[in-house]
Amino acid sequence: MRRGGARRTAVALAVLGILLATVSACGGPSGPGAGGGAVARASGPAGGAGAGGAPADPTRIPGVGDRLQRLVPAGSRQVVAVYGQDRDSARSTVVLYTKRGSGWQRVRSWAAHNGTKGWTTDHRENDRRSPVGVFTLSDAGGVLPDPGAGLPYTRSAAFAAPRWWKKSYWHDFDYVIAIDYNRVKGTPPNDPTRPRGASEGGGIWLHMDHGSGTSACVSLPKRAMEHLLRTLDPDLHPVVVMGDREHLRR
Repeated sequence: MRRGGARRTAVALAVLGILLATVSACGGPSGPGAGGGAVARASGPAGGAGAGGAPADPTRIPGVGDRLQRLVPAGSRQVVAVYGQDRDSARSTVVLYTKRGSGWQRVRSWAAHNGTKGWTTDHRENDRRSPVGVFTLSDAGGVLPDPGAGLPYTRSAAFAAPRWWKKSYWHDFDYVIAIDYNRVKGTPPNDPTRPRGASEGGGIWLHMDHGSGTSACVSLPKRAMEHLLRTLDPDLHPVVVMGDREHLRR
């Protein structure tokens, strides 16, 4: 199904269950804290050279080792790569890659933030670390109207950040893209269902940046979110490959 047919726009009133799911998602008062200030510029792998100055292999996602490369679905032609600065850092760089033929091409990059305490391969609820791994991207939504998203988009007041949060966080969920970690694909990003149980966390999204670390999400500037929403295409089976640089290289 192409974009026009795949898009769903539902304007709904907030109900208690979904509101609670939103509150427990990234960016809440239990998440953002002292983890990292604004990043001056993006500095992710350029894709032009490998170790020692050797030409990079265009059939591979730069900076990603065999273990995670194998987890990228064969049919995927869009990858959002999140390169964390280090294991305990909230700073990261997001790079969008598109596959042309057999090669991956770098499209655009942005400075970003991840979990306040960094990264983990064993994510738990409220650990303030983003999970390392490869996850599909299948649903989007937010407080604001659909900007022309390719992914199914749910507009709802239930995404709004509670007004008891710091004012700088109020627009975090104006746009969100669900990272398919411990969630049911094909549902709005704020669906509270956790197939593997609540202890493994959930509600992990790409969302708008407030200038510091998150509970476990990845946050980007508004223009970056708009670009991703308009560019990610379900027919191209987009995924996110995310982690600190050391784990990504393994």
